[in-house]
Amino acid sequence: MHVNVIGLICEYNPFHNGHIYHINKIKEMYPDSILVLIINGYFLERGEISLISKYDKTKLALEHGIDLVVSLPVLYGCQSADVFSYESVNILNKLKVNKIICGSESMDLDRLNTIADKQLKSDFSIESNGESYPKRLANSLDIDEVIPPNDLLIISYLKAIKKINPSISLELIKRTNEYHDTLLDSNIVSGENIRNKYMNNLDISNYVPSSTLNYIHRKDEDKIFNLLKYRILFDDNLDNYIDVTEGLDFKLRKEIFNSKNIEELINNTKSKRYTYNRIKRMLAHILLGILKSDNDYKLDYIQVLGFNNKGRDYLSSIKKDIDIPLNTLSKSKLFQYELKASLLYDLLMNTNTYEEELKNRPINY
Repeated sequence: MHVNVIGLICEYNPFHNGHIYHINKIKEMYPDSILVLIINGYFLERGEISLISKYDKTKLALEHGIDLVVSLPVLYGCQSADVFSYESVNILNKLKVNKIICGSESMDLDRLNTIADKQLKSDFSIESNGESYPKRLANSLDIDEVIPPNDLLIISYLKAIKKINPSISLELIKRTNEYHDTLLDSNIVSGENIRNKYMNNLDISNYVPSSTLNYIHRKDEDKIFNLLKYRILFDDNLDNYIDVTEGLDFKLRKEIFNSKNIEELINNTKSKRYTYNRIKRMLAHILLGILKSDNDYKLDYIQVLGFNNKGRDYLSSIKKDIDIPLNTLSKSKLFQYELKASLLYDLLMNTNTYEEELKNRPINY
């Protein structure tokens, strides 16, 4: 058994130079290690549609030094940070990962651990005052500054580790950029910066490896909006979907007529109570048909997307100790949502991922 089996939790939207830095830094810190990546696929944690497909992300990861790639099911990947983080850590734990390494803005692990411990206390509650989650969390913790996005995710990872397996250690790598660095112009910038440049038809070749340019796709925003409009107008049970709370279904049906695109719909619907990101994630749930009743569905398989020789040998060595199948289960709700997500993705991005889902063959790099 390798001393260090290191987990990475990523979305790669898109895969860029910062991700290469992350991988190479881990290899520099732990030369004799197995790198296990859990990748979020088609619809992402903030409700975004990924610019790169799940399978192309796998190819990019293997090409740049990851040993084993597994999928985070869309049912968990397109939810709040706590759900996203818990199920990611859950899968990595089943794969016998003993260390998770992620990028941090603050590099203050002690402080982030303290915040995670506070949140896990039964008497802890987050104020409901109409502000964004980061602001409400800061108020509830009685701290002045808002916790930056990656550190917020790390707090969720820490909470998950404490619940699932406290023996997993978490280590930090200093982020070389800020999440919202939309004006920064070095060779390592945030995914948001790259997405903005790409959607505005600006050159992104300085910020991503050349192979990323072969795999990136442009979203059909009009088609997404029209699909959403159809669902919102003709589905009588919008309140059954995750994040659609009482009254919000009526608000959506009203604002869909006042909006010409998704951006307008989100801005017309959002309020102090319902933030931009929450509305965006809710619209993804409506598109995918993800129900509140599915919130408690337990992980019942792990989908292996790809491996190199080292990753394949490692998987073989632990296979007998994993308590759920390392293959998709056709009757699983997780797989049914994955098929639905891939069909939608193909429709919106002009790709062919549905056939890949049906084949379900790991990429052998």
